[in-house]
This record gives sequence, structure tokens and C-alpha cells, in this order.
Amino acid sequence: MATLCVRASDGFSKTPFVAALITGYVASFALLGLAVHRDLPLGVAYGIWAAVGVAAIALLSVPLFGETLSWVQLGGLGLVALGVFALEAGGTH
Repeated sequence: MATLCVRASDGFSKTPFVAALITGYVASFALLGLAVHRDLPLGVAYGIWAAVGVAAIALLSVPLFGETLSWVQLGGLGLVALGVFALEAGGTH
């Protein structure tokens, strides 16, 4: 949400979007901290956080901002997801 608001804020000139992006980033870091505090390994937590963010921004930018994704970009999103899966699957519990 927060990164989408960066674009929607039109150069940080639209106050509601600026407020939403600040709130969104604070909330996302707080939730990341909570996940790590609950013993989720940092690499896995950050990998999930980053991958979900990248995928959500890329996919939601299509309907919200009229952007396009090529097959290569969609394949890249799939590779990001596989990378996070590999981080989780390769960890010892």
C-alpha cells in the first residue's frame, strides 16, 4: 500500500496519500519486527516481506496506473516467489 501511495501522491503533493504512505511504511516495519521477534528468521521474514511487496506493486500497478507487465517480468515475479520458497525450505527448524 505504502509504495503505491508514493506514485499516487503525485510528487508528495497529495496529503492523504502522503499520510497513507507514512502510515503504511511504519506499519510494515512494525509487523516485520514483530515477525522477527516471534522467532521467524530474519532472512526468511525479509525475503517474504520484500517478495510480497515486489509482486503486489507490480501486479497492482497494472489496473491502478495502467502499467504493463511483459512475460519476462511475470517470469521474474515467479522467480522471486521461488527464491523466497527456497529460503524457507532450505532453513532448519
